[in-house]
Amino acid sequence: MDGRLTPGSGGTFETLDPATEEVLGVAADGTADDMDQAIAAARRAFDSGTWSVDVAFRARCLRQLRDGLRRHADELRELTIKEVGAPRFLTYGAQLDGPVGDLGWFADLAESYEWSTGLGRAEPMGIPSERRVVREPVGVVGAITPWNFPHQINLAKLGPALAAGNTVVLKPAPDTPWCASVLGTIIAEETDIPAGVVNVVTSSDHALGARLTEDPRVDLVSFTGSTATGRNVMVSAAQTLKRVFLELGGKSAFIVLDDADLRAACSYAAFNVATHAGQGCAITTRLLVPRAAYDQAVEITAKSLRRIGVGDPNDDKTLCGPVISARQRDRVESYLELALKEGGSFACGGGRPADRDRGFWIEPTLITGLTNESRAAREEIFGPVLVILPYDGDDDAVRIANDSPYGLSGAVHGGDLERARGVAARLRTGTVSVNGGVWYAADVPFGGYKQSGVGREMGVAGFEEYLETKSIAEGIS
Repeated sequence: MDGRLTPGSGGTFETLDPATEEVLGVAADGTADDMDQAIAAARRAFDSGTWSVDVAFRARCLRQLRDGLRRHADELRELTIKEVGAPRFLTYGAQLDGPVGDLGWFADLAESYEWSTGLGRAEPMGIPSERRVVREPVGVVGAITPWNFPHQINLAKLGPALAAGNTVVLKPAPDTPWCASVLGTIIAEETDIPAGVVNVVTSSDHALGARLTEDPRVDLVSFTGSTATGRNVMVSAAQTLKRVFLELGGKSAFIVLDDADLRAACSYAAFNVATHAGQGCAITTRLLVPRAAYDQAVEITAKSLRRIGVGDPNDDKTLCGPVISARQRDRVESYLELALKEGGSFACGGGRPADRDRGFWIEPTLITGLTNESRAAREEIFGPVLVILPYDGDDDAVRIANDSPYGLSGAVHGGDLERARGVAARLRTGTVSVNGGVWYAADVPFGGYKQSGVGREMGVAGFEEYLETKSIAEGIS
């Protein structure tokens, strides 16, 4: 806080290895008083410093942060595997190396962005005027982040917010405090980012982030998490009419068209849902297949999920590690029990692996026999659980895919590219993959329709979430 590494007023709390339940160590336990001090520091840094107006300095500091994180990549990789339970191979992508590199993209954007746009001369109301539109930082940003991809989400908020000239208070999830603490340490010790510009408050209290939504000194809240919590954030932020960015839940559909390579498509769907134990908001967790191919698709997908299985996150070959906590494991298991009550059955998986007596493990699971109206097919489970659903024709596939309170992502696989593109165009989602295309990148806006959120993260659109627009007119004599 305010440029200094400080103990938490609440003492410390433990962080665990989800693969073994081993206590890794402790993190500072922040309190309401700590959060108040962090907000005050961010407010001072924005109102009194030059951070908000010095684009070149901001860009240089972001590159310093990127370079500092890269210098510590090896230790960060091991920390992430331990604390998050992230498979090692993912740390070379979205779990670490990818978002660290993206900081450079935001630094470049800050330098190239058109901060002032001239509109030319006009005579509104008969008065000759020279007009321009100026983009300015919002102010103090409260960033509330989850545990599933902590580096990616922390940096996806810090990168554009800082590049735009804002100051930030980051409240990470209690499950992954070390990932955020190390980020704060590198900022404090290896960059020229001024005191108060970035404040990181770790805490065992899940509710502490709510203070960012309530405090009038905070101008914008950027939240990633569940839709239920997102609603609360929006309600609370409305009391001070602060802006919100919400990246929320999903129940995305993977549509296999009848001219697709069924084996390749179903195997890819299995790979997708098992990655990082299904702990991703944009993961496709509903597999839609032609009714005539349903039994064959079940067989292919179940075989793929069994082959993937679960494994030690330290192993380069592991795709599906543990879920983050006992609480999350219990949540996933409750949905598996619900699926059986709703008339479903398991083509594979369905519980904890028999050979894992420590850690928070769920087998990759394929649920059959349900309809899209079942809760297991409509609600976000956040585990390695795939529901397979039959459809009758392209229109029915689109109907089922769109029949969801969410609209975050989706996928279409087909032999005829134009047909696949046509189906993708009809999906009411913020991102779509066609035939395995990857949309995740620093320059691609990410966000959802409907109850999957408000606004966009990443890309120019994500950068502009952290900007205000000011219109200026000068009289011409």
